[in-house]
Amino acid sequence: MKILLDVTMPHEPFNTYVRDGTAGQKIGRIIDELKPEAIYFTEKDGGRGCVMIVELSDPSGVPALAEPFFLTFNARLGFRVCMSPADLQKAGLDDLGKKWG
Repeated sequence: MKILLDVTMPHEPFNTYVRDGTAGQKIGRIIDELKPEAIYFTEKDGGRGCVMIVELSDPSGVPALAEPFFLTFNARLGFRVCMSPADLQKAGLDDLGKKWG
């Protein structure tokens, strides 16, 4: 299943990594490991962050997604299940509406 991983990184230790020239290498290593389908870097709550789409085949894979950001950047994470339009079409909304409406 596709997960939207929402990452917020505090100023420290990220500022230290920028100053010592290792920030890009650290982010690159995480990206290489997680192999996101898409990733966008952005401002988050006045700091640095990113959102990415990753594939998660089993809930036991959550630590493999989270720990690199926790341990490297002291980041805060949010996980959201995502659906494509095709996924939504398969959801059976008409039947659910009849059952619960």
